[in-house]
Amino acid sequence: MKLLSEFAIGERGVVKMVGGEGALRRRLFDMGVTPGAEITLRKKAPLGDPIEVTLRGYELTLRKTEAELVTMERIK
Repeated sequence: MKLLSEFAIGERGVVKMVGGEGALRRRLFDMGVTPGAEITLRKKAPLGDPIEVTLRGYELTLRKTEAELVTMERIK
């Protein structure tokens, strides 16, 4: 288990838990970041913020602070 923000480019995983609270957590859920969803890290900005992921068939850009709230299980 590791955080989405710690993933390397090309790494895939399944969402196990979404942290945070209130509007931020709701926003992640609204974007499709829910337990059981498969995510692939596509790109990282030079300083690691933002990151681009593929989720449910579309590309999504997340801030590093948002990605730090998503606990993932790596798919080998």
